[in-house]
Amino acid sequence: MERLQKFLAHAGVASRRKCEELILEGRVKVNGKVVRELGTKIDPDKDKVQVDGRWIKQKEKYVYLMMNKPRGYVSTVSDERGRKTVMDLLKDVKERVYPVGRLDYDSEGLLLLTNDGELTQALTHPKHQIAKTYKVRVEGVPTLDNLERLANGVKLEDGVTAPARVYLTHIKDGNALLEITIREGKNRQVRRMCEYIGHPVKRLVRTRIGPLELRNMSSGEVRELNNAQLRELFKAAGIKRSKPKGRKNARNKRG
Repeated sequence: MERLQKFLAHAGVASRRKCEELILEGRVKVNGKVVRELGTKIDPDKDKVQVDGRWIKQKEKYVYLMMNKPRGYVSTVSDERGRKTVMDLLKDVKERVYPVGRLDYDSEGLLLLTNDGELTQALTHPKHQIAKTYKVRVEGVPTLDNLERLANGVKLEDGVTAPARVYLTHIKDGNALLEITIREGKNRQVRRMCEYIGHPVKRLVRTRIGPLELRNMSSGEVRELNNAQLRELFKAAGIKRSKPKGRKNARNKRG
């Protein structure tokens, strides 16, 4: 037996948290009856599950992708404003995957995509404090005092930011390149942090998520994570799995 929201997440419907919302909203049926209880357990081999009238089957093959997201794409499955999404770069991927977290429309760099709801939930849950590193080109050159303010935490409208690692790596044409590592995920956090100290972002590239690094990937390129990368990612997320069921050998793709 398996909890309904876990089954839905593993089936690639959405993250576990979103699946819980679907259940509470009465959008999920088990054997033809609407279920609203989060503690409901089902037998994936016997029970029939629907979400918004669509039959859901247990997904056997998990897919784990890393992308070098270009500027000019939103990191969502669809966009109500008709903008290009990262899904447009997944031409050779047949499975239904979704982004883990977000990168802004104007931001670039490492983005994870998967149909593993458990991993998505773990990577985005605040308790695991998954580190994310960014290379940030800002206008002007921040003083040492302002860099220390970024590192110690600044007060944004949605709260004070947690301590961060901040380095000034070099200066070019009167603008500084910073390396900033954070362990939380406030909306547009790095951009707002830099704006707070008076140095707006000119370019932002995410280079690392937990143990994964953006290396030798061209803009728009997509790669499937190898088993060694997955083991490190599961460890960082607190998941006791070494290899998901049904996973095929890793391969490289280009968008």
